[in-house]
Amino acid sequence: MPPKSKAAAAAAAEPVSVEDLFTALHRHIEAGEFPQAVKVADQVLAASPGDEDAVRCKVVAHIKSDATDKALAAIRAAERLPIDLSYYKAYCYYRQNKLQEALDILNGQEETAAVLQLESQIYYRLGRMNDCMSSYEKLQKFKVDSIDLKINIIAALVAGGRASEVQVAMKAQKVDLTTRALRDTRSFELAYNSACTLIENKKYSEAKEQLDLAKRIGKEELMVEDYAEDEIEYELAPVSVQLAYVQQLQGQTQEAMETYANMINKKSGDPSSLAVATTNLISIKGTKDVADGLRKLDRLVEKSTAPNQLQLIESLEFKLSSRQKEALYSARVLLLLHANKIDQV
Repeated sequence: MPPKSKAAAAAAAEPVSVEDLFTALHRHIEAGEFPQAVKVADQVLAASPGDEDAVRCKVVAHIKSDATDKALAAIRAAERLPIDLSYYKAYCYYRQNKLQEALDILNGQEETAAVLQLESQIYYRLGRMNDCMSSYEKLQKFKVDSIDLKINIIAALVAGGRASEVQVAMKAQKVDLTTRALRDTRSFELAYNSACTLIENKKYSEAKEQLDLAKRIGKEELMVEDYAEDEIEYELAPVSVQLAYVQQLQGQTQEAMETYANMINKKSGDPSSLAVATTNLISIKGTKDVADGLRKLDRLVEKSTAPNQLQLIESLEFKLSSRQKEALYSARVLLLLHANKIDQV
């Protein structure tokens, strides 16, 4: 290989300016190239130690890469710097389901739109729906126009047993929840959550319409993203379970049972959908085939070292609502009673 020219060697040795590094950093972040963004942020910090923008970019890039442990390590490394990274630390704890720790960090923080949205999500996972709605109400002053926020408000009202308030809340947000309007909006989550509201209000036919719409929108979107048929079935499992639940409520128990059993046997759903399908199937079958019902429920329960303590597996603990957990526990107690396992009851 011929030796490099002196000009080329000098160019290679010439350090890249911080400005050029920030240009590259911005480009990587805009392109969603977060691992590369972290590397460039480290280059900036090597040239300009403690640069606040570089530190923030590094933390956010780790979070966007789902590397919350690395994000927390970067936050700890910056603790001596005059940079407030409390929000990002709370968000990392939230992602790790360390919910009380996240909430403790947010307490006393200035109530910005970002802080209130994170706070509301934490309260939702904790099952504290009134506190969750209180955070959403405080958010109104920021006039945040986000479809995700509106979807979350509906979910919180339904989970808190306040489905009757959804229409009024969405009217204030200028959201039309009629099936025709949802068809135009083409929001899978909005159609799904609106259907859950209708179920709570015992409007089962309308709920089925909106669930069918949600399934159609979801399938079309996933097909565009080249999802395989089994992957689409898995992603849309929550809708399938709700459709079966509507059938169950309308007395179409055989059809509902077939959907639940098929999903459980094929494991064609996320853990929370499988848990709901299992609980609903047991509620239909009652005390028939007690041993099989207990086997299905035992898959959802963590083996605990504490005596007589029931704990759900980690993937369910923060996914199921309080009412869903109560239904699951009640089903297990009923089956244990009929199995004459009084100590476990």
